[in-house]
Amino acid sequence: MRFGIISPVVLRPPGQHNAWEADAGTAELAAVAEAADRLGYHHLTCSEHVGVPARIAARAGGTYWDPLATLGFLAARTTGIRLATHVLVLGYHHPLEIAKRYGTLDRLSGGRVVLGLGVGSLKDEFALLGADFDGRGAAADDAIRALRAAWGQPLPEYEGTHYRFRDFLIDPHAPRQHVPLWIGGYTRRSLRRAVELGDAWVPFGLSPEQISTMLAAVDRPDGFDVILTPPPLDPIADPDGTRHHVERMHAAGATMMNIVLRHHSAEHCVEQLTAFRQLFAQADWPAGTA
Repeated sequence: MRFGIISPVVLRPPGQHNAWEADAGTAELAAVAEAADRLGYHHLTCSEHVGVPARIAARAGGTYWDPLATLGFLAARTTGIRLATHVLVLGYHHPLEIAKRYGTLDRLSGGRVVLGLGVGSLKDEFALLGADFDGRGAAADDAIRALRAAWGQPLPEYEGTHYRFRDFLIDPHAPRQHVPLWIGGYTRRSLRRAVELGDAWVPFGLSPEQISTMLAAVDRPDGFDVILTPPPLDPIADPDGTRHHVERMHAAGATMMNIVLRHHSAEHCVEQLTAFRQLFAQADWPAGTA
């Protein structure tokens, strides 16, 4: 089992963020990221929304730091932790745009990018950006194939149903020809998309029982990851509850987890990260981290 963190400060969904994060900035964010890196956490995350409709933001949250800028900043403050988009909305980008922008980040960070990708669900945001909402599923499938073909290639070529390109130089490009693709979603189609086209499934909005049932219905390839998110955890004050939630997610099929912690400051967040690491000392932590 490996553990990453849902980065504090950069998004604030109701019920999953702590009050201090509203007034925090880059210093606090960097302190948490540096601690997670030092302690051996697998990844940190940053999600994407360009603009959230006000009527939705009031109940679902509206704070989303830009993932490319944020992860670029954190890449310069860390050395080993992966930098995961959780998730980019495929319909908002051309595949070559993703390959160029995040390939550059992959080069700058020494090959630490993980691309979490999703189809998207906010129809108003699609309209705002002039993107096709109704055909987003088929377009996303083709975009993933195109991204696979383009990643790490100076002169990528692809001929698909929605995207076609050749004879365009992409420089710089990623230093490696494979990037982990984590496919987000909550439908059976998202799981099939992940199994067929990705390296992992990152579901949301589903119970452990629903996830377990859905996973039992598909044949997963070797090395396929399932990344689940337990409820917010408090390993210092409630170690037994923390163990219970982690074990429940593991039983549902998790091979990796995104954890959210309860804390009242950046310093307390670092203490919680340390306590969690100690609580699960037998997990798959990188050698030389503590």
